[in-house]
Amino acid sequence: MGNETDTLLDLMRPNPLLIVLSGPSGVGKDATLKRMKELGYPFHFVVTVTTRPKRPGEVEGVDYHFISMEEFQRMLESGELLEHANVYGNYYGVPKQDVREALARGEDVLLRIDVQGAATIKKVVPDGVFIFLAPPSMEELIRRLRRRKTESPERLERRIRIAREEMKALPNYDYVVINRDGRLDETVKQIAAIITAEKCRVHRRRIEL
Repeated sequence: MGNETDTLLDLMRPNPLLIVLSGPSGVGKDATLKRMKELGYPFHFVVTVTTRPKRPGEVEGVDYHFISMEEFQRMLESGELLEHANVYGNYYGVPKQDVREALARGEDVLLRIDVQGAATIKKVVPDGVFIFLAPPSMEELIRRLRRRKTESPERLERRIRIAREEMKALPNYDYVVINRDGRLDETVKQIAAIITAEKCRVHRRRIEL
């Protein structure tokens, strides 16, 4: 009887999760991730590689790994990327080895990624936890994009068009969290609650890469 109980308890121990945080451009994915780090949430935060130029205030190895197109191509050809995407003419990718090593250590992995990349990862890792970060309304999202003032009017309008299309991907996710202005901590708490609930599932998700 004791051995059976021990076996059941082993089965009940949660496996490490792959959490994908996604949503339309401008919804606040970066700010949410930064706040989770500040609050000390015990996740392994994977740093995406990108070929786009570094923006003011961004830090190499923290916000992204900024690499050349040649280096990106090398990683792609050698199968080192879990997923990759061309977004607004720039390439982004998730280093596969980084994810594998964290999962092997028993750490939950959190990916901040665009909608296109999330769709790719769902095909490769269907047992991931997919969370869609959404604005309170499309009008609010457009206001946030306009407030950035970092792009030409043409690029801004293109980004708004793409954001409208990205919103249509919401039904493909497991959860949705509304990111309201001035309530970032509430957003973070909801994401943490989702992960806590996932850890309590009887039928565990199993991540295989």
